[in-house]
Amino acid sequence: MSFDGIFTHLMIQELNQQLKGGRISKVHQPYPNELVLVIRSQGKNNKLLLSAHPSYARIQLTNMTYQNPDTPPNFVMILRKHLDGAILEEIKQIDNDRVIHFTFTHRNELGDLENLILVVELMGRHSTILLLNQSTNKILDAIKHIGSSQNSYRALLPGASYVAPPEAKGINPFSLSEVQAFSQLSSLSEINPKAIQQCFQGFGRDTATELAERLQKNPNDKLRVWQQFMAQLKAIEPTLLQTSKKEFFTPFLFESLINTTDEVTITTFNDLSSLLDGFYHDKAERDRVKQQGSLLIKKILNEIKRNEGKLEKREATLRAAENAEDLRQRGELLTTFLHQIPRGVTSVELENYYEEDALITIALDPALTPNQNAQKYFQRYQKLRNAVKLVGEQIAETKQEIAYLQSVLTQLELAGPMDLELIKEELIEEGYVKRSSVKQKRQTKKSQPAKFISSDGTEILVGRNNLQNDQLSLKTAKKTEYWLHAKDIPGSHVIIRHTDPSDQTILEAAELAAFYSKYRHSAQVPVDLVQVKHLRKPNGAKPGYVIYENQKTYYITPVEENIEKLRQ
Repeated sequence: MSFDGIFTHLMIQELNQQLKGGRISKVHQPYPNELVLVIRSQGKNNKLLLSAHPSYARIQLTNMTYQNPDTPPNFVMILRKHLDGAILEEIKQIDNDRVIHFTFTHRNELGDLENLILVVELMGRHSTILLLNQSTNKILDAIKHIGSSQNSYRALLPGASYVAPPEAKGINPFSLSEVQAFSQLSSLSEINPKAIQQCFQGFGRDTATELAERLQKNPNDKLRVWQQFMAQLKAIEPTLLQTSKKEFFTPFLFESLINTTDEVTITTFNDLSSLLDGFYHDKAERDRVKQQGSLLIKKILNEIKRNEGKLEKREATLRAAENAEDLRQRGELLTTFLHQIPRGVTSVELENYYEEDALITIALDPALTPNQNAQKYFQRYQKLRNAVKLVGEQIAETKQEIAYLQSVLTQLELAGPMDLELIKEELIEEGYVKRSSVKQKRQTKKSQPAKFISSDGTEILVGRNNLQNDQLSLKTAKKTEYWLHAKDIPGSHVIIRHTDPSDQTILEAAELAAFYSKYRHSAQVPVDLVQVKHLRKPNGAKPGYVIYENQKTYYITPVEENIEKLRQ
C-alpha cells in the first residue's frame, strides 16, 4: 500500500506511544529531502526519520546509518537553533490526511516558552517539511522554498503566513459512529475502490481495494465487514508482502493483494517502523546513491567513452601497421626502378618482383623527386614499425583503464551512501576527480567489507570498492585462504576465511562473487576460484586489479534471496 491517511493514522499512534514527552538531542539533515531527529525518550535515543522524498515520503523511527554533509544545510541550522532541547508535546494528524503536526515547546532567546510546530506534508512530489511559529502562524523555514510564482495557492518561504494544503474530501473514518458508518456504506451507489475513496478520507488505492472486496463478498452485511476492518486496524500485524513483480507494506495482511497464480512471500514485523525499514531500506539506499553518486557516475561514463575513443584510434593505428611491409616493398621498387620514373607524375606503374612481376601502381608526390618519394615510403614504414610496440602497450593500458572504470561503475551501482566517499577518494587519488578546495571538517569513516556467513558457519568477506578489494586480497586474507571473482567481469573480490572450505561454502561464495559483479542479473556467470597465494598485483596496476593462475571456474546463476540468507 502507499503511505496513505490510514497508515499515517496508525503510525502517529505508534510514534506518540514511543516519543511523546521526549527531548530533541540532535537534528541532522543527511540528505536533501530528509531529516533525522534524535529524540531522547523512555530512557533511550530514538532516530525519527521525516522524509519529503517525492517517491518515498514518510515518517518513521529508523535504524538507518547515514553520513552528514560536511557543511550543514541552512534548514537544519534553523531547526537546531529553535528545536535543540525542545520537548515533543504532541504528534497530531490533520483529519485523516497525510499532514502531520509535531508540536514542541522551547524557550526562546529571552527565556520565554514558545510553541513550535514542525509540519510534515506527505504528498508525493509536493511533499515538504517546514517549521512554524504557532502563535504567529509564520513560517520560520522550509526544507523546500516554494514562491508564489511556483504555487499560486500558497508560498512556503521564511516569514510567509502558513496556508494549509486543501482539505481532503470525504469523512474521517476514525470519527464515525457505527450508525454513521452503516449510513455511508448503504448510500454508496456502487461498491468499488473509487467510491470508497470518495466517501472516506485517507484511503489509498490498496486500502480501498481491500475494503471494497470484503464488502463485495458480503453485500448484505456491510456493518459487520466495516467493524471487522476497523478492528484489524486497532490490532495491527505489520506485514511485508512480496510477489515476483512488486512489494507491498500493510498494517495487516491484505487478502486482495494475493494473486493465487503468483508466488508470494509474507513477512511480519513487530511494529510499523520496522516494517518501513524493511520495505524502504534498499529502495531508498539506491535512490540516495543515485542522487549523491550521479556526478561520479556521469564522470566515469565520460571517462569510459573517452578511453573507448582512444582505444578505437590506437587499434586503427595497429591495423595500419600491419600494412607496413607493403610500404617497404613500394620503397624498394621505387629505388630499383628510379631511372624509369619520370619526375612530376602522381603515380607510376611498375613490375612487382615480390608478386611474380605483376604490375603495381604506386602513388607519388609530384613535388618530390623519385628518390625522395622512395625515402618517404621508407620513413612511413619505419614509423609504423616503431609504433607497433608502443601502440600495443598503449592498447593494453587503455583496456586496463576501461576495465578499471567499469569496475568502479559496478561498485557505484552496488554502493550504499556510506561507501560513496571512499569511492570518491579513490577516484581523487587516481586523478579522475579533483579534490575540493574546501577543507574537510572530519576524517571520513572507512566502510568495512560486507560480511556473510555460509551454511556451515564459514565467514565470507566481499569488497565494496577497489580499495577494499586490494585490502582484502593482498593484506587481510591469508595465503592459504581462497579468493573468488567473476571471470573477466568487473566485480567485487570475495574471500573465504577458511583454508579448506566445503563445496557448499565455495558455491555460496561463488554466488556472492557473481551477484556482486556487472552481470549479477545474468545466468551462468563464470566465477574463478583460486588460493590467495596465487594472486599477484603488477607494479603500477590500478586499485582492485590482480592477476592469478591455477584457477578453477564455476558457472553460477545468482539469486538475491540466497544472498540475503547469507547476510550477516
